[in-house]
This record gives sequence, structure tokens and C-alpha cells, in this order.
Amino acid sequence: MIITRSPLRISLGGGGTDLPSYYRDHGGFLIAGAIDKYVYITFHQTFVPDLIVKYSKMERVASAAELTHPIIREAMRLIGIDGRYLEISSMADIPAGTGLGSSGSFTTALLKGLHSLKKDFIHPRDLAEQACHIEMDLLKEPIGKQDQYIASYGGLTCFQFRADGTVEATPLAVGADTLHQLEDNLLLFFTGYSRSAAAVLKEQDDKSARHDHEMTANLHVVKQLGLESKAALEQGDLRRFAELMNVHWETKKRRSGRMSNDHIDDWYALARKNGALGGKLIGAGGGGFLMFYAEDKAPLRKAMREAGLVEVRFRFDFEGTKVLVHA
Repeated sequence: MIITRSPLRISLGGGGTDLPSYYRDHGGFLIAGAIDKYVYITFHQTFVPDLIVKYSKMERVASAAELTHPIIREAMRLIGIDGRYLEISSMADIPAGTGLGSSGSFTTALLKGLHSLKKDFIHPRDLAEQACHIEMDLLKEPIGKQDQYIASYGGLTCFQFRADGTVEATPLAVGADTLHQLEDNLLLFFTGYSRSAAAVLKEQDDKSARHDHEMTANLHVVKQLGLESKAALEQGDLRRFAELMNVHWETKKRRSGRMSNDHIDDWYALARKNGALGGKLIGAGGGGFLMFYAEDKAPLRKAMREAGLVEVRFRFDFEGTKVLVHA
């Protein structure tokens, strides 16, 4: 029995600059934080020769090549495991399609377990790159590298995306007091909307690939906001960080008409009237989680609760993708 765990994430600045269509020409930068909400995958040896895979569906096949689940199929092919006499199942603390990077977390947890089956050690960088290779190169998803990297590394981490495709990961140099304040004052509320990140990101990816001037200029601004957010956090200036969140959200909304909707805009305005110093929608846009920074949290929680939004409380995760059980 092997059980692996991979954290979900929030974006703290620069999100969207991790797509190849942008960073190959301009380089990307963002800050992400892994949180203590997870994707879990279990691997269990059985007494039957079939491969059994359980997720939102169940598949029972003779070998991994016959799977319809694309990520599991390609990961097992990449690692060289046919899956006979094996049962794989997954579960998650938060539903997919909610902007917290669940696909990248799923892929890294899966790969970590497959490597453990073969008794292979894999560095977080290599784990992230394998996950990116599966999702971006093999499956042609129009996504970036943020989710796979922050899931692999954990923590509060700055990522520089080089034009040659390499990624530099550096821990955010934030003090203990600032870290505790950030954890206490960041609040996540579920909008009730789930959506496919790929559908939202494809528009950005297509425009970036065509060197669309407005999209490129927008992402330049977002990257600069990411760098300014890094400076604010490392200086312990959390109010400045909150202000930058607002600017980031207004900039992000201009990327696509799918980024927001009337409900999200109304909830955002309500939060600002009830103590939120800054905020934004997490992920590609169109649904998922609203994140706010607030020092006086009680009125914000009350307003969001009365508006029908569910809060998900969290702490940061500093372990990244790991094996929980290997027995």
C-alpha cells in the first residue's frame, strides 16, 4: 500500500506569466503558496491481473494503455508501469475546477506514487517537469507550469520561468511574523462555480502566441505586480500587498470577458465594503474561489456567509508532494 499527498495552491502574484506562449518570449515570474488542502492517491496491490482505477468513474482494464483517463494513462506509460495486479484510487479535499490547481496536484501525486512503486527517488524539480511534460506536451493542455511546481515544492515559493523552459524556484524570504499574519488574514470563499481552466486559459494562450499587443502588455503588468508583491511581502508590508491584489484583479479581468461575471463582481464589491483590504479570484477565472486580505475579519465573514458563500480555512503547506504511507 502506498498513499501519496499533494497540496493545492493559491496564487499570490504574477499568475498567468507561467504559460509558454508568454515566458518563451518575455520570461515569467510568480509567487504561489501551497495550502493544507490536498489531493490523495492510493496504490494497492491486488490478486487479480487487471488494473483497477477509481476516480469520479471506475475503470477496469487489462493494462494502462487501455485507460480512458488521460493523465493516469500517460503517467504510467512514462514511468513504465503496465498496472497489472494494481488498484489506484484518488480523492481530494476540494473539487476539481475551482482554481486551486487540482490537476497539477493530481499529476504530481500520481507520479510520486508510481516512482515509489519502482523504489525511485525523484527531486521536486524533476517531479514538476514530468507532470508538466504529461499535461502540456503529451496532452496539449493550454496551461502553465505554476500548479505542478508549487505542488511539488510546497511552501511560499517564487518561480522564474526562463525563455528556454527552465524554472528557478526560490523560497519567499518572508519573516515568521509576516507569515503568521498572512495566514490569519487571507480568507478563501467558494463562489459555487466550477469551470475548466483550459477553456479560460486557451484564449490567453492563443492571443499570446499571436503576440497580441493588449494581452502581452497585460501580462507585462501582471509580472511587474508579482515582483512588487514579492517586495511587499518580504518587507512585511501586508497592506501594500493587499493593494496590489486589487490592482492585479482589475488587470486580470481585462484579459478576458470570461474572467468574471456579475455575481463575482457583486461579491467582490460586498467584500470591499466589509473589511477586505484587497482580493482577487484565484485561478484562471470564471469561478472557483475568491481570496481576500482582511485585518478585521468578522464583518467580512458575516457578509460572505449571508451572501451564500462558503469559507474554506487553510494554513500553508511546507512539505510539497510526499509519500504518506509505504507499507
